[in-house]
Amino acid sequence: MKNAIRKTAVPFALSLALLAGGAVAQSTAPASSTSSSAAPSATKTHAEKRADMVEQQITDMHEQLQITDAQSKQWDAYTEVMRDNARRASEAFQQRAQKMSTMNADEVMKSYAQLAQMHAEDMQKLSSAWSDVYSALSPEQRQTADALFQHKAMKPHHGAQHKKAAKPASASSSAAASGT
Repeated sequence: MKNAIRKTAVPFALSLALLAGGAVAQSTAPASSTSSSAAPSATKTHAEKRADMVEQQITDMHEQLQITDAQSKQWDAYTEVMRDNARRASEAFQQRAQKMSTMNADEVMKSYAQLAQMHAEDMQKLSSAWSDVYSALSPEQRQTADALFQHKAMKPHHGAQHKKAAKPASASSSAAASGT
């Protein structure tokens, strides 16, 4: 159960990882023309790796919560918000990284404030979508979700773990480091 919890997506952790990913994204090369499905793991961009992690988190959480067909409408809306948030964050971090070398300290601070604002807005959307999923869950599914979220809330800030995940590692250690 402990490993299952570690491998389950938690929106809070995902969004923290996306926000904390700014430092890593700033040092990542721009996206290549190689498709993410054809690119070997070592040559994937940060954005491609992040998208893969989001998809894995969605899959893991779907399995852990045992989402039913009757819950799929709420679940699909929630996962679309997760994907949209990840795309928005990836694009914002990439744009910031491209401008970073020409930004002065004031501009850097303002760009970070913009990222934080975007993160807050994205969390509001994610929280709303999650509320719809949560209300559709059975009591047993809610217990699982509660345990997953409580476990993640007890962990330290995700930023340090995210940096470990950015280094080349096996899929399982990378997933464990990302909180998935």
